[in-house]
Amino acid sequence: MHRLGVVLSALTVSLSGGIACAAASDGPDAARPTVERRLDTVGPIDTVVAISIDGLNPNAITKLGRRGAPTLHKLIRQGATTLNARTELELTDTLPNHTGMVTGRRIEAATGGHGVTRNDDRRTPATVQAAAGHDVSSVFNVVHDAGGDTAYFASKTKFSLWERSWPEAIDADVIVENNKALVANFPGDLTNETRSFRFLHLSAPDVAGHATGFMGPGYLRAVTATDRLVGRVLRAVKASPTLAGHTAIILTSDHGGRGASHRAPNRPANYTVPFMVWGPDVARGANLYAINPTYSAPGRTQTTYADSPIRNGDVANLALDLLELPAVPRQRAQPGPGPDRVHRSAGVGHGLNRQPSRAFDCCIITGAG
Repeated sequence: MHRLGVVLSALTVSLSGGIACAAASDGPDAARPTVERRLDTVGPIDTVVAISIDGLNPNAITKLGRRGAPTLHKLIRQGATTLNARTELELTDTLPNHTGMVTGRRIEAATGGHGVTRNDDRRTPATVQAAAGHDVSSVFNVVHDAGGDTAYFASKTKFSLWERSWPEAIDADVIVENNKALVANFPGDLTNETRSFRFLHLSAPDVAGHATGFMGPGYLRAVTATDRLVGRVLRAVKASPTLAGHTAIILTSDHGGRGASHRAPNRPANYTVPFMVWGPDVARGANLYAINPTYSAPGRTQTTYADSPIRNGDVANLALDLLELPAVPRQRAQPGPGPDRVHRSAGVGHGLNRQPSRAFDCCIITGAG
């Protein structure tokens, strides 16, 4: 089995294969050989901050350069990155892709996905579980069950779905549509609250793209403004004695976009997203595909769940591996061992009930994803 890897210098950490981990045994490709994927990283990490920049076309990062997007380019220089990751296959919309990020599941409920296809504030179905028609766990549940605190900070009201879906596992949910106001509160939470996992959603590029066109001047200005907000988060981490050297940042996007929309899931500009990892001992300036030979750079093709590109849905299980916790469990039966995943040896940090390390017997997943 092959597994995604964000290699760092010393140890390796297993990341169970993101979206593919949610496949059900009755999925269309369930008979395919099982595949193990791992995103390798290392370091004394006590807390993970996952950041999603809504509607971030990776071409904007290149076009703006270091001057227009200095923080994103700093993450590229100091961390492991690809600008050629993929969204969920079925849809390039905000809520479906973000729900994939925190569950590690594809969208289609019939094949074990999270089932969230809507992209608005409707409350029917009221929860992710209701949308899926079966139990759906998340990164929030795994951290909570290990004794850690979690929170999400979002700039779109539709994210209230998460609090309704995992109310006992989310310790704080903050929804503020103004991105500057949202980030103004974030450093205080970083320094004053002991949390193991935080998710930060920034919507400005997507809002500008819909208003004036993705990759247009207004959109690029929004990316630059968002880069400054990410820089504020990064400075808060570096300035804190308890966070500096103990915090990992994972940054990706729910979709790209070009022109008036991002809705067509078969357009490269829509399904291509960045994926960055920054933190203690992360290989500096590394290309994620170069250090992960079991994952395949997809070129410009869309790929399927049977293929092996890096996807935005890898966020949940990478964050859990960094925290030395098992991956989001599978609730539906499928071939192979049970839901336990590999994690690193026990460590100190934020009071998590970490389990002792085992042999690398990583998650068994089907090619269907």
